[in-house]
Amino acid sequence: MYNSVYLIGRLTTDPELASSKNGKKVMSINLAVQRSYKNSDGIYEADFIRCVLWEGIATRTAEFCHKGDLVGVRGQLRTSNYETEDGEKKFKIEVVVEKISFLSTSNSAEEEVKTTSKK
Repeated sequence: MYNSVYLIGRLTTDPELASSKNGKKVMSINLAVQRSYKNSDGIYEADFIRCVLWEGIATRTAEFCHKGDLVGVRGQLRTSNYETEDGEKKFKIEVVVEKISFLSTSNSAEEEVKTTSKK
């Protein structure tokens, strides 16, 4: 079995570093990934994909990247179910990033960061 995802897209917001309950650094980003075809109005649409970064890879991304920067990610799809406070059941899918490449950043950084630890 194989679970691997490769995406190239633009950050929809500035990355913000946070800490998990056990003190590990974590970050969620949304990537706008342009589709390879135009819609009936002649416009390229995009998919917005949630990605989660941990520890060193999250720290470096927060340091070098900003809204609109082009990045490439490699990771694995993860799914989960949860229930809202209203009792509504929700399903979530996200990419847990293992590697990120800074393809164009406002800091002109040509960096490639590999994760050194998992959650």
